[in-house]
Amino acid sequence: MNILQTPIAYLKGVGPARSDLLNRELNIATFGDLLWFIPFRYIDRTVIHTIRDLSPDMNYIQLVGRIVSLETAGNGNNTRLVARLRDATGELELVWFQGHKWVKESLKTGVDYLVFGKLNYFNGRYSLPHPELEIYNPKEIAELASALQPVYSSTEKLKTRGLASKGIAKLTRTLLDTLENQIPETLDDWIIQRLDLLPLAEALRQIHFPQNVEILEKARTRLKFDELFFAQLEILQYKTQRRKFSKGHVFHGVGPYFNEFYHNHLPFPLTNAQKKVIKEIYADLKSSHQMNRLLQGDVGSGKTLVALMTMLMAIGNGYQTCLMAPTEILAQQHYTTFTRMLGKMDVEIRLLTGSTKTSERQEILPGLQEGKVQILIGTHALIEDAVQFSNLGLVVIDEQHRFGVEQRARLWQKNDVPPHVLVMTATPIPRTLAMTLYGDLDYSIIDEMPPGRKPVETRVLTDSHRLQIFHFMKQQIKMGRQVYVVYPLIDESEKLDLKHVMDGYESITREFPLPEYAVSIVHGRMRPQDKEYEMERFKKGETQIMVSTTVIEVGVDVPNATVMVIENAERFGLSQLHQLRGRVGRGADKSYCLLVAGEKLSNDAMMRLRTMEQTNDGFEIADVDLKLRGPGDLNGTRQSGTEQLRIASIVEDNELLYKTKELAEKILNADPHLTHPANKRIATAVASRRKDHPLLGMIS
Repeated sequence: MNILQTPIAYLKGVGPARSDLLNRELNIATFGDLLWFIPFRYIDRTVIHTIRDLSPDMNYIQLVGRIVSLETAGNGNNTRLVARLRDATGELELVWFQGHKWVKESLKTGVDYLVFGKLNYFNGRYSLPHPELEIYNPKEIAELASALQPVYSSTEKLKTRGLASKGIAKLTRTLLDTLENQIPETLDDWIIQRLDLLPLAEALRQIHFPQNVEILEKARTRLKFDELFFAQLEILQYKTQRRKFSKGHVFHGVGPYFNEFYHNHLPFPLTNAQKKVIKEIYADLKSSHQMNRLLQGDVGSGKTLVALMTMLMAIGNGYQTCLMAPTEILAQQHYTTFTRMLGKMDVEIRLLTGSTKTSERQEILPGLQEGKVQILIGTHALIEDAVQFSNLGLVVIDEQHRFGVEQRARLWQKNDVPPHVLVMTATPIPRTLAMTLYGDLDYSIIDEMPPGRKPVETRVLTDSHRLQIFHFMKQQIKMGRQVYVVYPLIDESEKLDLKHVMDGYESITREFPLPEYAVSIVHGRMRPQDKEYEMERFKKGETQIMVSTTVIEVGVDVPNATVMVIENAERFGLSQLHQLRGRVGRGADKSYCLLVAGEKLSNDAMMRLRTMEQTNDGFEIADVDLKLRGPGDLNGTRQSGTEQLRIASIVEDNELLYKTKELAEKILNADPHLTHPANKRIATAVASRRKDHPLLGMIS
């Protein structure tokens, strides 16, 4: 067994109880986990301040002084221990709110201490709450102060067991001493020498206990290089495997269905961007490898038409095809659109959702197995085991950020020969954008809107603008337009102080009364037939205002709707905001999106709202989302959040990213299976890093 896989309980100073706590609190289960638990910052202990030099803008400080008094102040739950520390320039208080008895017994008055802690400034007075202290020994302090001190993340539970930052540092030093000369090098010598990188063992020691700032940066560079380089190698190998072993169906031409539709039934001329994208897709389909392509384009740019024409290529080559949408509303919309566009052609299209009647299912499922159903449109129902195709050649996944990786994988595996995969989205999720940066996912962009389409104007407003918002809505309605008002909740919540649909509906109907105005309401708890009824009223113009939750995020196409009001907009993610905004601006009239937010916003919330105000570009929005949320687990199943990269960032370390990608491509081009002796260490490291589910790394 690799020594880094040794359970952390076997490290001196840990044991079973601490081991369980480290595992629960910090996910540290092995020697390797602790070794890669990187400090989040460092403190320069070479500087010793004087009390006179302190200023309110200081953070962590170090002092040398004598404790001149110790006393307990307050009573009951407000009891605290206060020590007065004096140096040659002044005095300040050291304060403990917990552990008074132990601290009081361990401290002595009249003794000089080295004191370290976070400076607090309140009512014109300085204090150090819960500082670290040790008796001042100039010789020992000089040795300690020759290096930067690491600061590790910890939790309250860990701190009660002696595992605050200082305790974790002590365990890490013990681990590094235990692992002396046993940390396996992952890069071959020719790479280390050519790129002037630190050896891995030295980089890991210096990242925890750096001698100086310069060597700390070299350590960071080496560890970032490892993470990015091996991620590149794995994903590029997956791509090679897919092209070599997952042979795709070969489409020998665009086929008769495509040609008939293009020449006789095309509803409007294709934009140049649509033509370019169709050519890119066809180049994949006629090659011998499986397509794995992202189609990105803002709402209304014509992605659905491109998908339909791609599906016609599939059935023209004798294959079945399916389109999976995240909601019944969107699936129904696609079905309606496809049947209308293909109404004069002999194509068998069916719709399968959770609401499909048993009698219809009994027609659809055998029809699929016999190959009679050529195009199947549906929701999650498509991934059920009972849904079996005769010869599935192409899978289209719409609004792919709404499906989990494993859900998409189940559809991808519906055929012995993997079908071609086309995923569509108006806003790429961070995971997909990250895969695009790494080169595993091919992508096409429809960067041209149909003639006459105007960008949606977006404004960030607050509750104080409520009367102006109502006035604007009335103006638009008088001009014959329609309005959406979206809320984050259906009912009132005791935990969240947010606006909700039921209250919003009452407010809107009071402000916009019958018979002058008519208001629809749609939310997730309504029966499908009731939702459909309300949707149809709005589509027909029988109601002017649609009050809704995010069920209308996708799948509602009303060109006459020109205003989208989003309440508590700070509670929505960028992808949702972009999708909701896409419900307007679908006609030729000027459209608006009003983001109504609270007065107090976090920095992240403010960045999301300002991003929406400044751009309509899906990739720009996804890039901000990537910076805010992280790219997800590139080879696993997490969509976003903490990436598997522990020190590198594909956003901030862009230059290093492309350097490692270039090197990985060069190595794999010359040695695809990493069998050359010069790449022995790399091959060993790649093998040890393999995930339990490598297939998921190939699902976009």
